[in-house]
Amino acid sequence: MSSAARDALPEPQASAAGPLTTPHEAVWWDPLVDVRDGNWPTVDVFMSGTVFLDIVFTGLPALPEAGTEVWAAGMASCPGGIANLAVAASRLGLRTSLAAGFGDDVYADFCWRTLAEQERVDLSSSRQFAGWHSPVTVSMAVQRDRSMVTHAHSIPITGDALIGTPPPSRAVITSIGGGAADPVLPTWVARARENGAMIFADAGWDPTGVWDPALFSSLAGCDAFMPNAVEAMSYTRTDSPRDALYKLAGHVPLAVVTCGGDGAMAIDAATGEEASVPALPVDALDPTGAGDVFGAALVLGTIAGWPLEHRLLFAGVSAALAVHEFGGSLAAPGWGDIRDWWQGVETQAAAGHRGATELRSRYGFLDDLVPRTHVCGVRRAAATIARQSDLTRPA
Repeated sequence: MSSAARDALPEPQASAAGPLTTPHEAVWWDPLVDVRDGNWPTVDVFMSGTVFLDIVFTGLPALPEAGTEVWAAGMASCPGGIANLAVAASRLGLRTSLAAGFGDDVYADFCWRTLAEQERVDLSSSRQFAGWHSPVTVSMAVQRDRSMVTHAHSIPITGDALIGTPPPSRAVITSIGGGAADPVLPTWVARARENGAMIFADAGWDPTGVWDPALFSSLAGCDAFMPNAVEAMSYTRTDSPRDALYKLAGHVPLAVVTCGGDGAMAIDAATGEEASVPALPVDALDPTGAGDVFGAALVLGTIAGWPLEHRLLFAGVSAALAVHEFGGSLAAPGWGDIRDWWQGVETQAAAGHRGATELRSRYGFLDDLVPRTHVCGVRRAAATIARQSDLTRPA
């Protein structure tokens, strides 16, 4: 990104997601300003899935036993499920469009308003269904682990019926595998690719334990595949993440395997690059949505044309900032958070802190990415149905 683009913040303007609605979000950072041209579609990334209302209880001393009541130190509510990915993408500056079903209850109203008004996610391909109960998940965090209870009904129509012809977009993020009876990509995904979208796929967890290799046939319709190490090794029948990566690279142009605390590795056949990066050391408090943040950041770096190593490092730091906070989707970092973290690294490096000096060298490419002036876009915050959340990170 040119220094002129970084120094000159754009004026507020309407987008595919509608006009800005809150005064403190008067300026949004556009990391793709240097690559957008007259042929660039209005939507950067399109996705479809189920939106859950996530109710998160934190600070529990233990999970409740039968017949007992446990008080939580913190609580928040936020859109979950596919909303984790949509919020992550939007906060990173991607013009994000989501197709999802919403009920007609207060849970659905809350999720819709949060996504459309606060997070600037375009919901023009989404629909409300009368009498359909919003999916709900209650998450209970105990000693940095979590247990969940979910209640949901299937959406009244199929994804293909909901979407029809998807809006033109630069990228699509979808999920494949996961023990589904039909491993074939949805028709709308193929239509999006025919219209020029890059297809980024992640792997759903397979509760059946079969890990059907028929998934590889779906990869022929994808441009990128982003499973975690366990998923990658299970589908490829290999014993190491690297062996799994090499096998996946034979089926999809961009193969990425995430390895949690061990970082990530990838092969990009389109550019001829191979890269492996360490994870950013972080005190992980809530892993909810970390994979979605990583995926959204990788999509941004890929459609922006960044080097593969930079894409992986940027995705890793974005995910690390997310897990360092409680709150699911709304713990996803925005450019303000990334800028704050980078300025902290630079300050510590200037003071001679050895760890910060190493980070300063490894992530030096961020000098050309992060805004140099104040960013008024969304920073991490927890939403609740109440006026204010008491969800805080312990010292």
